[in-house]
Amino acid sequence: MHMKTTLLIREIYLEGFRNLGNYLLKNYMKIYAWFSFTLIAMGLYALLFRIATGFAFV
Repeated sequence: MHMKTTLLIREIYLEGFRNLGNYLLKNYMKIYAWFSFTLIAMGLYALLFRIATGFAFV
């Protein structure tokens, strides 16, 4: 199940950049996508860490 999801995300990622013509735009969008994925992962990690350590959100 996880492998199928990973392959689907990979295919969506590759398809999204396949037809971009401008080389600079293509590289900029790839960097922006990885930067966005990194920020989302850091946010999820921080949230899960706070939940795991019993942080009072109220």
